[in-house]
Amino acid sequence: MGGRKPLVPIIVGATAVGKTATVLALAERWPLTVISADSRQVYCHLDIGTAKPTREERKRVPHLGIDVIDPGEAYSAGRYARDAARWLREVPADRQAIVVGGTGFYVRALADGLFREPPMDAARRALLRQWTEQANGLGRWATRLDPGFRGGGRQRAGRVVEVALLTGKPLSWWQRSVQEQGVMRPWYLLLTIPRQVLHDRIRARTHHMLERGLIDEVRDVLSRGVPEDAPGLDAVGYRQVVAYLQGRAERDTLEDEIAAATRRYAKRQDTWFRHQLTGYHVHTLDATASPERLADRIVQLWEERGG
Repeated sequence: MGGRKPLVPIIVGATAVGKTATVLALAERWPLTVISADSRQVYCHLDIGTAKPTREERKRVPHLGIDVIDPGEAYSAGRYARDAARWLREVPADRQAIVVGGTGFYVRALADGLFREPPMDAARRALLRQWTEQANGLGRWATRLDPGFRGGGRQRAGRVVEVALLTGKPLSWWQRSVQEQGVMRPWYLLLTIPRQVLHDRIRARTHHMLERGLIDEVRDVLSRGVPEDAPGLDAVGYRQVVAYLQGRAERDTLEDEIAAATRRYAKRQDTWFRHQLTGYHVHTLDATASPERLADRIVQLWEERGG
């Protein structure tokens, strides 16, 4: 990609918020090619539990980044960034590339470049980690040492403190230093809905997945010789079904367990997007609107920006 990096829309949001439906409606208005940013949809044979677009939907709208590897393989954000950069280059000039997904680390790796932690003395780091695991007010320390710290929990605060004290520069400085490595300029669209509405959607989708044959899908994958602890099966829904098939869980409670785990996952996604997209202008859209209305709004915002 020579010259200025392309401006690329990125639709993000928690699982079950309605990203796929919005993209399909948007594809009626724009000629799109979707770059998936979903850490589970990269796996072949895992279709129902990852809520992949159907084959018919993928015929209507080309998707890249789906069915990339086997469930037994590991797949990192670094590999995704390299693969997705290639996929972006492959999008025809007469189509609009759009990144869609809920895996925040994949989105950031593609948009900003992959952050590699600076070298730090292992012995000093071990001693400091003992302190950060016990310290009170760790968030306040992180804010003092790194003005770019925007919260995100104790683990992230501890990492901010470690990097600042052991390298002499705040984590936000190191992260900015790699942003020029990104292959695109991100134009963020964050889909949100009230918590109870999202929970209702999660419940309905979980029920639908089980009705469609999620248990048989997992049984088939295991019959292919994929181990039960394979990377592709270490995901919400799949973990619970594996436990059931191995006799460690009851069928009567399976739907409730999957829905509860999905709600927790959606909360983590929401927290990530609220804290990690600071520094960018993010268009937040109410996904209780119909996909068609959301698509119209996205087109309007794009045209207003002069995209």
